[in-house]
Amino acid sequence: MSKSPFQKPIEIKISTVVAVSAILHTSDRIALDAALRGMTGGVEDFFEGDLAVIDVGDLAPGSERIDWPGTIALLKKYRLNPVAVRNARPDMVAEIQALGLSIDTGKRDDAGTAAAPSASAPAPAPVPAPPPAAVPVPATPANTGTIIIDTPVRAGQRIYARGGDLIVMAVVNNGAEVIADGSIHVYNTLNGRALAGASGDASARIFALSMSPELVSIAGVYRTFEDGFPAEQAKQPAQIRLSGDKLDIQSVN
Repeated sequence: MSKSPFQKPIEIKISTVVAVSAILHTSDRIALDAALRGMTGGVEDFFEGDLAVIDVGDLAPGSERIDWPGTIALLKKYRLNPVAVRNARPDMVAEIQALGLSIDTGKRDDAGTAAAPSASAPAPAPVPAPPPAAVPVPATPANTGTIIIDTPVRAGQRIYARGGDLIVMAVVNNGAEVIADGSIHVYNTLNGRALAGASGDASARIFALSMSPELVSIAGVYRTFEDGFPAEQAKQPAQIRLSGDKLDIQSVN
């Protein structure tokens, strides 16, 4: 089949990419392994191939030198795909870049988007798309307000409301993921994963007319429900909010 003479061989467009932060408090891989094993509860697809930024800014004073190849392999063992390192000391940069990871400066431009890596930093190693493939929604500029989704969010879809709230008028199925920098409102059944306050807003909340999520998170504080959602609020109108360092589940009624 012939190609249109006006078709470009490649196009570069702005896209929304969500990465989790793996904040290291120690460089001890045995301790890290034990913590990740406890965190995931032995669920092999807990992270589902999520992109990860390794943050070393909170390493304990006097920590041993980081075994970068070993640490990267450990995160991949738990289906996290490291692509960058944040708060790296100058003496770490050469080794990090040699392993194909970018240096995340954490700086942002006037539009509120992450600053691009310097020209000297190599691009991160190609990361295979996690199964099932995420289905992005059109990218939106920061602080554009509320996004409304009228159709069901299917397993494998990941919808991100950057800079505002996300309202879903249909069911969020198991295996789907809804993310917002603000609050998440589901005027139907929430079965999948919901991550509110994705940019650190601790005042964000998660609302649903029928709560039955696999995982919820607000400002990085998460909770899973391998044994089922609490019976008194399961499949009932409920809200989830951050209280201190834990998530509280409350009835909407």
